[in-house]
Amino acid sequence: EALGQRYQFDNLIGGSPAMQEIFATIERIAPTRATVLLCGESGVGKDMIARAIHQHSPRKDRPFIKINCTAIPENLMESELFGYERGAFTGATQSKQGKFEAANTGTVFLDEIGDVPPSIQVKLLRILQEREFERLGSNRTLQTDVRVIAATNVDLRSALEQGTFREDLYYRLNVVPLNIPALRERREDIPYLARFFAKKFGGELTSAAIAKLGEYHWPGNVRELENVIERSIVLSSTPQVDASGIRLEAQAPRATAGVPGFLPEGMTLDQHEQSLIREALKRANGNKSLAARTLGLTRNALRYRLT
Repeated sequence: EALGQRYQFDNLIGGSPAMQEIFATIERIAPTRATVLLCGESGVGKDMIARAIHQHSPRKDRPFIKINCTAIPENLMESELFGYERGAFTGATQSKQGKFEAANTGTVFLDEIGDVPPSIQVKLLRILQEREFERLGSNRTLQTDVRVIAATNVDLRSALEQGTFREDLYYRLNVVPLNIPALRERREDIPYLARFFAKKFGGELTSAAIAKLGEYHWPGNVRELENVIERSIVLSSTPQVDASGIRLEAQAPRATAGVPGFLPEGMTLDQHEQSLIREALKRANGNKSLAARTLGLTRNALRYRLT
């Protein structure tokens, strides 16, 4: 299915100087096999940029395999990424190739790389350095020719300082860093994106509607913009949506330094942070991965704060 999709630059909307610079960088790096690290907030379009790099590379007719590092349970990650042999564990009735093996001669996109546990970081470093690995339960070394594109929405340098991310792996991934700006940092692109999504969902936006979209701060970035436009068009009684028909999320007021109530009375910053972590864990029913995502942290960063 992935081979049938084509992500040309006309699917990456952006006339702003920041996006034009990204398009120019894609053109320069796509023909190479250089490892790329995409950095940016959730929803800025890292997935589409990774696919654009692949589709403009000599590997465009080969597999593109996306691996969401947050979605794979830690105890299954090694077998998912590197495969396993029959009998490697209870229930392994037959051998299975992993995602790196399936992506041979193609591209692997490691999304949310900051959530990879240390034991797997070592094996990823070997893939990047030696292009080799072993399946779980096997001593036979396998070779793989893959290009790696990684993405993160957290500051990996902070993870380095906390000791939750390997420094050598960071520098192997950070060959070509590409910082994707948040939508609020390239507001001149909002009208183009808005019209593109409106056409996609069979509607039309008035100038007043687009002006209203431009005033919003877009914490969910392009993904949120697309969802808002789809919701507004679906719920509109007419094909043309005016400003009054734009269905934005109700946002809670944001606290500001120096304003009363910035920290709960009688609490230190550390105490307030611990109370937020406890509340996130409570809402997530003890699921640390879900709690970490709620707080905008990696699973390893949350584990560090719990120690």
